[in-house]
Amino acid sequence: MDDSIDAYATALADVAGAGAADHGWQKVVYPKRNKKNQQQANLRQNGTLAASGPAEKSINVFSKIDEQAEERRRRIEAQRRDLVEDEIPKPRSRNKIQSDEEDDSEEEEGKENGIVEEKKVKKPKKEKKPKVSVAEAAGKIDAADLAAFLVDVTQSYGSQEEIQLMRFADYFGRAFAGVGSAQFPWVKLFRESPVSKIADIPLSHIPDAVYKTSVEWINRHSLEALNSFALQLLDTILADLASQLSSVKGTKKGVQAPSSKSQVAVFVVLAMVLRRKPDVLVGILATLKDNKKYQGQDKLPVIIWMVSQASHGDLAVGLYLWAHHLLPILGSKAGNNPLSRDLILQLMERILAAPKARSILVNGAVRKGERLIPPFTLEILTRLTFPAPSARLKATERFEAVYPTLKEVALAGTPGSKGLKQVSQQIFSFAIDAVGEGAPELAKEAEGIFIWCLSQSNECFKLWDNTYVDKLEASVAILKKLSAEWKQLVLNPSSLGTLKETLISFRKKNEKELIGKDAARVALLRDSDKYCKVLLGRVSNGSGCLKTTVVLAVVLGIATFVVSPNLESFDWQRMSALLSSFQS
Repeated sequence: MDDSIDAYATALADVAGAGAADHGWQKVVYPKRNKKNQQQANLRQNGTLAASGPAEKSINVFSKIDEQAEERRRRIEAQRRDLVEDEIPKPRSRNKIQSDEEDDSEEEEGKENGIVEEKKVKKPKKEKKPKVSVAEAAGKIDAADLAAFLVDVTQSYGSQEEIQLMRFADYFGRAFAGVGSAQFPWVKLFRESPVSKIADIPLSHIPDAVYKTSVEWINRHSLEALNSFALQLLDTILADLASQLSSVKGTKKGVQAPSSKSQVAVFVVLAMVLRRKPDVLVGILATLKDNKKYQGQDKLPVIIWMVSQASHGDLAVGLYLWAHHLLPILGSKAGNNPLSRDLILQLMERILAAPKARSILVNGAVRKGERLIPPFTLEILTRLTFPAPSARLKATERFEAVYPTLKEVALAGTPGSKGLKQVSQQIFSFAIDAVGEGAPELAKEAEGIFIWCLSQSNECFKLWDNTYVDKLEASVAILKKLSAEWKQLVLNPSSLGTLKETLISFRKKNEKELIGKDAARVALLRDSDKYCKVLLGRVSNGSGCLKTTVVLAVVLGIATFVVSPNLESFDWQRMSALLSSFQS
């Protein structure tokens, strides 16, 4: 009894001591659950169950299955090692064998887990198509088949010219479908070949019968439809050019360049259009000049090629395009590029080298109311041909070679005609400016052009009188040339009276300008006055001689009239023209 009381007291003491720590709260413990959890933990750690009874039987069953799987895996590995040793006689390193075994075990484990890797199926290689050259593809085109195709297209699409032209291009696209970019590297050819060579690319391979059939069909279409068609073809070419250049420079990644197979057909069709209808290029000239898409050094070889095609069909059109579009490039900042200068000069040299080029161009100097070489182009050409001594280039000699013919074309026309009078007035300002610029060769050439202007229009004398004081130095140089080469000058007799009036006006202005001027300007005014006196004397003598010549002409005409037995045989029109030529 006393022992129980002591135990109870001890328990109370323990509870009191614990309460001091946990403030009277006590954790509830479940011994059975803790015991079960501990057994499971031991099972996971040791790989075996520590229990007995039914659980022990199930554990033995799974152990048997594991032993069978392990035995099967060992047999498979042994078989694979035997196969590897038979197939590969050379000994391999231990690491290699180990890695193979690991791969095999991984594959077997994958199979056991139900994972089956799909074997990679090798794709059959595509058969390479035989390479076809441009000449081979062109030689296979049948002119009769093309003619039948064009008849069918014309009948099928009637007045729809745009569709007809696109179908025409598609025909050649199919004909040259087998030509690869390696057989027609047109960008490289245009960049590295002279103009004389690229001018015949690729039409030199087209059979004559095919070419004749094509151009006869092209000739039936309107200029409006052909203009639009030519621009479409040019856009296709430039798109291919941009793609090839971007792929080389790497500026546009991910852009796939279009195949050059179709470009052969585009060049062929465009060349035939421009040769048969050169006016097509004249019709799209404004677009080429105004749209930046068609400008730039990289596009210049293509434009040169197009102008060469048009000049093949009409030499005058070729010169017109050269003077209105290509030569002005040399007068701009882009003209500083030696490659551009060389290409543009090559084209002009090719045009002038054509048979009877000079006579064709001089006789056709005016085309549909427009001059082949307008005044502004003559100025550019003159400045390029006669630069300052320090500005001469290797190309200057080439300009000097073509300048005489081009100048003749620029100044060609009927003397005294309305058109030539307008030209002389437009050239006048450039000529007097160039005389006073100080470049010796340019000034000499400009003096000659200025005197030509005076011989074509009396209005030029009035323009000279108006600019005399401002252009005093240039005016003195021109007066000096007139006085020194008076006998060689060919002036219109009607211009002598105007010249006399102009010289008198100059002397009056000289008197006013002498007052209060510096020594250099006074010296120029005195030189001018001296030359004016000389010229006035020669003009007066020329007028007397002119009157004598007129009287002699009249007497000769009357004598011929009296002597002539048949009045009808007398050429009255010729006599009238002779007298009118001496009128002042």
